[in-house]
Amino acid sequence: MSEHGRIGVVDIGSNSVKLLILDGDDTLHRDSVVTRLGLGITDAGGLAEDSVAATLRRLGEIRSILDTYSITDVRAVATAAVRVANNSAPFLSAASATLACGITVIDGVSEGSLAFVGAQRSLESQLGTSPLTVIDIGGGSTEFSVGAPGSTPRVVSIPYGARNLTERMFEHDPPRPEELTNAIGAVVDEIDDVVREIPEVEHCERFLGIAGTIATIAMVELGLHEFDANTLHGMELTKDAAEDVFRTLATETLADRVHNPGLPADRADIIVGGCCVLVAVLRKLQLPSITVSTAALADGVAVVARHGAERLAAGDGLADLLRDFFRR
Repeated sequence: MSEHGRIGVVDIGSNSVKLLILDGDDTLHRDSVVTRLGLGITDAGGLAEDSVAATLRRLGEIRSILDTYSITDVRAVATAAVRVANNSAPFLSAASATLACGITVIDGVSEGSLAFVGAQRSLESQLGTSPLTVIDIGGGSTEFSVGAPGSTPRVVSIPYGARNLTERMFEHDPPRPEELTNAIGAVVDEIDDVVREIPEVEHCERFLGIAGTIATIAMVELGLHEFDANTLHGMELTKDAAEDVFRTLATETLADRVHNPGLPADRADIIVGGCCVLVAVLRKLQLPSITVSTAALADGVAVVARHGAERLAAGDGLADLLRDFFRR
């Protein structure tokens, strides 16, 4: 693949499957579809049959979209749900066959590093050279990636995302105040570990928030009825606004919550858990705001894959390319 050729990237997450198709620097197609692959999973559990079936159906649709755009260079990654499930192997075999390409299961550090590349590249004209933190709130984990633009980030992954925090902490609809307090407290405890491992996180000038949770919270704040990357990308989401959205959504039943402008119905069941993660971050790190980036993991995969296209073709792995990318 040439440096400026077409590439398709598939990100198989714990809550949704994302597709990104690029032609050079131009985005031809970007979407995210909720399939709930990590629904009900525990550290010792497996992927549920219904969730696997929904994800494989979506991957079949993605293969058709890739063919429509004549994409032959496809990079696919899988994250937290596939990392921890005890029945990942048969799913990966079926998923690879459906996509007609290999799938790389990436660890939390690689996930955070790739997200860092994607987010900071997309906003580099606004970021300068000062260290920044990229926070990727996923369905089954949250990654904190800290470093200067273009440098190797230090990454810590915590085992809470919007979906598994919801499933572990909330037994009532709407969640009771003590459940919300416990959920936020659990995330704060994990952030304490992040600060111990990466003290620089408390001194960064810029914080970027990526992935579906923060985009959804921003959409609710703005009352957007449809996802609009041009409006959301680079938006400053203030702590006060995030807290307001949290208070509104956390006190509503699921049946009422779905009527909020800007809240996709397929994210209504886990958005309060996602809010708890974001609120914990903003409170613990005392952030007045966070910058929304609609570029994320898939964008980082595209950057790194293009950088090492010849080595990928020769059989080198994405993790090796990622390390070499930061050594340039």
